[in-house]
Amino acid sequence: MKKIHLLLIVLICGQLYAQKPSGTAGQSPQPVTFTTQQDHQNMMDQLGIKSVRPGPSGNESAPNHANYDESVATPYPDLPDLLTLKNGKKVTTADVWWKQRRPEIKEDMEREVYGRLPKYIPPVKWTVDISEREMIGFTPVIAKKLTGHVDNSQCPSIEVNIEMVLVTPANAPGPVPVLMMFGGASLPAPAQPNPAELEVINRAFRKILSDSDPEVKAILDKYLAYSPIARAASASPFGQMGPQTNQNADPPSTQQLLNAGWGYAMINPGSIQADNGAGLTRGIIGLCNNGQPRKPDDWGSLRAWAWGAARGLDYLETDPAVNAKLVGIEGVSRYGKAALVTLAFEERFAMALVGSSGKGGATLHRRVYGEAVENLTAAGEYHWMAGNYIKYGASEGKTGVGNAGQLPVDSHSLIAMCAPRLTFISYGIPEKGDANWLDQKGSYMATVAAGAVFKLLGAKDLGVSNDYKTEVKPPVNTGLLDGQLAWRQHDGGHTDAPNMKYFIEWANKFIGHKPPAPPAGR
Repeated sequence: MKKIHLLLIVLICGQLYAQKPSGTAGQSPQPVTFTTQQDHQNMMDQLGIKSVRPGPSGNESAPNHANYDESVATPYPDLPDLLTLKNGKKVTTADVWWKQRRPEIKEDMEREVYGRLPKYIPPVKWTVDISEREMIGFTPVIAKKLTGHVDNSQCPSIEVNIEMVLVTPANAPGPVPVLMMFGGASLPAPAQPNPAELEVINRAFRKILSDSDPEVKAILDKYLAYSPIARAASASPFGQMGPQTNQNADPPSTQQLLNAGWGYAMINPGSIQADNGAGLTRGIIGLCNNGQPRKPDDWGSLRAWAWGAARGLDYLETDPAVNAKLVGIEGVSRYGKAALVTLAFEERFAMALVGSSGKGGATLHRRVYGEAVENLTAAGEYHWMAGNYIKYGASEGKTGVGNAGQLPVDSHSLIAMCAPRLTFISYGIPEKGDANWLDQKGSYMATVAAGAVFKLLGAKDLGVSNDYKTEVKPPVNTGLLDGQLAWRQHDGGHTDAPNMKYFIEWANKFIGHKPPAPPAGR
C-alpha cells in the first residue's frame, strides 16, 4: 500500500512539474559542475569567440599595467545620446522618455550588458527566524533575522535561501525609511541570557556532561564553580557602539541611520548568487536554468543580486515598521555596481548610495583608465555581466574584434535609468585606498551626462552643465548635493562610510524625513 501511495505522489508531482512555466517537463537534468574557466569557455564557444584580450593589471609595476595617462584615456570620446531615439528623433518630453527612449536603453542594457531576467523565476517565501529587542548605541531596536526561501521544486538539487536582517528603531512613532545594504546579514547585538538564566543553563549543561562521561564528571566534581558557558564579554548596557578610533570619528553607518530615525537591512549577495563564474549553474541563476549553463543574454550576478534585493523589498512592504515607499539600496565596490543596477532596474526603490563602483557601475565603459572592459570580459569578472558583454573584449571570433566604443549604451545610460529618483554617487581618494583603478573621473563624466535626463523629468542634477567632455571634477570633500542626482568624493578610502552623514541629510531633505530629537543627557 505504501508503494502505491508513493507512486501516486510521484505521478501527481510529475504532472504538476510539467505544468511549470519554465518549460522543464519531466525530470530536470543534473546540474552542470564547471570551473570558472570552463564556464567562460562555454560562453565563448556559444558566441563563436576564439580569444579575448587579457585585462590590464592593477599592479602599476606589471608589464601589462593599467593605463593612467589621461591623454589616451578616451579613445571613444562620444557617448550615445541619451535624448535621441534610435530613429534619430530627439526626446523632448518626459512622455517620450518613459514610453520610447528608456525602453530602448533598457533593452540594450539587458541584451548587451547585464542580461535579462528569465520569464519564470520561482517565488520567494519569507520567514522571520528571529525577532528580538536589541540596543544599538543608545537606540533600542527591533532586529529581525529573515530568510527568503526560493521555491526549488523544479530543481530540488539547487537551494537558494536569501539571508537578510532588518533593524528598525523600537520607539519610532510610525513607519521609517530603510536603507538596504549589500553585505553580511547577521544580528547586530544578539540578546544574551541574564546571569540568573545563564546559571540555569550551566547547571543543566553540567548535568548532561556529567551523565554522559564518568571522566568528565570527575573533572567537573573537581571544579564545582566552573561554568562551561561563559557570558559574552562586553555586555555594555547600550549594546553595540561600534569602533571609535578617535573621538571625532563618525559612528558606524548603521548607527548613523538609526540615530537619524531610519532603519536598515543587510542582505547577503552570496546567498542569492555566488560571486564567481563556477557558481553560475547554482544560485538563483542556476536554479532558473535547472543547473545548466547560461545563454548569451541571460542575467549575470549583478542583475541577480538586484533581483534578490527586490525580493527583500517584497518583505519590507509587508512589515509595518517600514515605510516601503522610502527604501534605498547601498553597496560599495562590486556591491556598489549592484546597488546602481538595482536602482536602475528595480523601480520601487526610492534612492541609492553607490559607493566606489568602478567599471560595470558608474564609470564609463568607454574610458580606458584603470579597470578596463577586458577585465569584465576575461574569466575573472565576466560573471557579473551578460555573456554577450564578452564580445566587447574579443580579439578574434565571428563577431570580429570588439571594443567598448561598439556598446550601444554606457554607464551614463544606467544612471539615467534611475532618474528622477535619488541617486548619490560616492567615491574616496587613491591616497587612502580608493584606487585610481576605479576611475573616479570617468564616473563623474557619466554622472554629468546623465543629468540631462534628470532635468527632462523635472528633477535637479548636479547643478553643472551636461557637457561631460569639459566639466571638471570638483575638489575632494566638495559635494554637489542640491539635486536628486548627487556626487561627492570624500577624503577616505574604499568605503562610502565618510559620505553616510551627507547621504542621510541629503535624502532627508527630499523625502521630508525629520530625525528624532536626541535623548536627554546625550
